[in-house]
Amino acid sequence: MTDQLTDVTRVLPSPRSLFARLPRRSAPALDLPPAEPEPLASLEARDISAWFGDHQVLDRVSLTMPAGVITSLIGPSGCGKSTFLRILNRMHELVPSASLAGEVLIDGQDIYNADRKLVEARKSIGMVFQKPNPFPAMSIYDNVLAGLKLTGTHADRDQRDFLVESCLTKAGLWKEVKDRLRAPGGGLSGGQQQRLCIARSLAVTPRVLLMDEPCSALDPTSTRVIEETMLELVNDVTIVIVTHNMQQAQRVSTQCAFFLAAQGTPGAIVEHGDTEAMFSEPIDARTFDYVNGRFG
Repeated sequence: MTDQLTDVTRVLPSPRSLFARLPRRSAPALDLPPAEPEPLASLEARDISAWFGDHQVLDRVSLTMPAGVITSLIGPSGCGKSTFLRILNRMHELVPSASLAGEVLIDGQDIYNADRKLVEARKSIGMVFQKPNPFPAMSIYDNVLAGLKLTGTHADRDQRDFLVESCLTKAGLWKEVKDRLRAPGGGLSGGQQQRLCIARSLAVTPRVLLMDEPCSALDPTSTRVIEETMLELVNDVTIVIVTHNMQQAQRVSTQCAFFLAAQGTPGAIVEHGDTEAMFSEPIDARTFDYVNGRFG
């Protein structure tokens, strides 16, 4: 790796919650996961390198994403942010030509370990995509529950009703749709569809939620609602978000990592640390130029 791509690190502050926990209802005492969540999970990437065929897109990327905070990934297009995000829940391997090296650990356990089932990794580490992707002909109610079938989770009617209300409430959508749960999910506005996708991800009780530019296709009002939702959810789930919106990174994240792929080299982390420090007093001149709109 060239001198220009040498990682610069900071000492991170202690993880902190940004808002008080949302009130909870008591879940039915049946076979769904318990109402009390597991401890918040930390996520760690160690020496991640990635390829599409012979083309290397990431080079030895290491990053710790602490429990209970929002980590934002910033950098120009084509520097490997989204690829890195997809590696964090084993979606990279769905591309036939894709390969990778390194480890991704949730609470110290490598999700790529041969003994760890793929469905287990996807359940623990959920994903919300850039473009809202609810099942358009499926009802709002059934959209929320769609992940249960994929993970083999069984629930009776009372459990399903509770889970739908709980997840839609956490996603900030319950009050808007509670009287039309049987309406098609595709009939919602773009911002509502994205929140429905968040609720769908929450239904399988992930410990980490990955979000790939979740507001890029939304208007400012919907973006604000999604950001408020993230700031409330971080009390229950660790969040990692890719964003090209520098103001959004400042508003929602506690930690920030700046990716860059310079002069045809693979993407790497130039600098990472406390978000406010990254934006106000970055160590690397390239970070200063990027966050101030001088390139990218």
